[in-house]
Amino acid sequence: MRNATIRQLQIFSVAATHLSFARAAEKLHLTHAAISLQIKQLEEVSGALLFERIGRRVFLTEAGEILLDHTRQILQSLKEANEALLALKGLRGGRIAVAVASTAEYFAPGLLAEFRKVQADVRIRLVIDNRDTVSRLLAGNEVDLAIMGRPPAGLDATAVAFAPHPLVIVASADHPLSKLPNVAVEDLESETLIVRETGSGTRSAMEEFFHERSIKPRIGMEMASNEAIKQAVIAGLGISFISQHTLGLELSAERLTILKVEGTPVIRRWHIVRHKSKHLTPALAAFWDFVLEFAPGYLRKLVC
Repeated sequence: MRNATIRQLQIFSVAATHLSFARAAEKLHLTHAAISLQIKQLEEVSGALLFERIGRRVFLTEAGEILLDHTRQILQSLKEANEALLALKGLRGGRIAVAVASTAEYFAPGLLAEFRKVQADVRIRLVIDNRDTVSRLLAGNEVDLAIMGRPPAGLDATAVAFAPHPLVIVASADHPLSKLPNVAVEDLESETLIVRETGSGTRSAMEEFFHERSIKPRIGMEMASNEAIKQAVIAGLGISFISQHTLGLELSAERLTILKVEGTPVIRRWHIVRHKSKHLTPALAAFWDFVLEFAPGYLRKLVC
């Protein structure tokens, strides 16, 4: 392996993570042929087959899995060495990769903007996806930290709750239930629910809410976008269980109404999460501390 190059390991890491040479080419802005050539050269210097194709699917071989584990450690060590050298030189810069659960996209960009006011030289890569994908990115060391609801189960992680996360049931402004001072959960059994996809934190919280009350909701539509859900509710296609942090514009414009359903809002917590083995570079430590100190007040303003 002493003849392997850092570039080959970087390409291998991306291809192995996505199990797709085409996806690696897209991510790295290279041609498919260039990816294949670099992988072939890495296989030659390692003396082992790293990928195998079964049907239309690509899998890592046992050798590939072993090399991927070591490759991630090597690339992370190089990144940490770069950050440490920058800190030693007295530079304030650095890079961090942040993943946020899709519901947090309504406040995460604002948080990052506030952070950049005090740490203008830190470069940030932001990834927005559902809870399952964010958990996978953390586990694979593809991001430095995540902002999400419940920390992923089974991951050896450091997680700190930093703010309440209220979840509510909404309807269009002219929905009959919006006129009631109080709504019983049983009143929702005949309503059509528009819900997030399986794998999202909001979907899990909704399922827990109804399960605890022995209610089987009537799911009419499933969508992977909070924006699409809100527009569907506004159009009168149903009601929804959704984060209150996503509703600012629609509530102020009186296009949506939060139903006064018993047992709501359901209060969860926002967490900032990193892998326990993640080294806190100066940039990462600064952002971690900033979120814990600044975010609670920032989020409180969104539901006032």
